[in-house]
Amino acid sequence: MKNSFLKSVRNFLVSEDGPTAVEYAVMLALIVVVCLASVTALGSNANAKFNKVKTALS
Repeated sequence: MKNSFLKSVRNFLVSEDGPTAVEYAVMLALIVVVCLASVTALGSNANAKFNKVKTALS
């Protein structure tokens, strides 16, 4: 039982599925950060334009 557990742990550490999943998670996190920054910037610019139009119409 102990040998099979150690063998499965060794196989898990040798396999490349773990690092690949971590790389994908890091890439996804970076994409989310870029998307949030873009949406925030676009929202601020749109808000400024709408306020400018509102002021011009008043």
